[in-house]
Amino acid sequence: MTPVVSKSDIKVNGTVIAWSLVSAEAQNHPAPNGQWGSAWRSAAQALVIRELLLQKARAESILAQPIEISEGQLEPDDEALIRQVLELAVVPLPVETLELHAVYDAAPERFRSPPLWEASHILFVAVPSDTKARGAARVAADATIAELVESPKRFAAIAEERSACTSRGSGGHLGQIGPGDTVVEFERALRGLKEGEISAAPVETRFGFHVIRLDAVAEGAVLPFETVLPRLREAAEKAAWFKASRSFIAQLLAEAQIEGISLAA
Repeated sequence: MTPVVSKSDIKVNGTVIAWSLVSAEAQNHPAPNGQWGSAWRSAAQALVIRELLLQKARAESILAQPIEISEGQLEPDDEALIRQVLELAVVPLPVETLELHAVYDAAPERFRSPPLWEASHILFVAVPSDTKARGAARVAADATIAELVESPKRFAAIAEERSACTSRGSGGHLGQIGPGDTVVEFERALRGLKEGEISAAPVETRFGFHVIRLDAVAEGAVLPFETVLPRLREAAEKAAWFKASRSFIAQLLAEAQIEGISLAA
């Protein structure tokens, strides 16, 4: 159910947050299925929490010490105060190596080195802005796939004849490819093919349409615990900090006098 939006101002321990300010902030919050009330409520909650953190900074007599957020640019004083309050007040529980080992042992197969693919392709080039060329490229790619269904061993010969990629000189062979080496659509297609399989439909990318053959695949090996430990520790420390910060903010909300909106801790 969409939250009911009140057009009254909000007060946080006597400090007014104007309705207009909440409405402006709501533009920065997603509104699922056009439910603007949800965006307004998220914005109101964000501004209430922001005000509580700033009030906490003033109560603790914290002086803003901005840090450089990009070359020659310091963070605003209010953002510095909020960061400093959280740095002082949020104390996450320490992350124990034994706990991380238990996470790893529960499903070690989740921690693998990246796969490697050997692939070949036939490219029918067409820039996205050229609708006519895109249509012609797709028709040509469809016709090529139909030919390859009948004569898959002709892939290299057809690549040499028709491909717009420099790989045509080697029968369309691209060599070894890893995650991130190609555009997303091409990689997604590779992940969906079996060794020796040719794509059943043209694969569209910004370059045009590709007919892809997966020549070989080497699935990534399971990585040892020591290798993934830094990654596990970083994720666990972030989660612990997030949990501790939620607890701190919930305490601020519980102790505050808030008018104009009801926020669950």
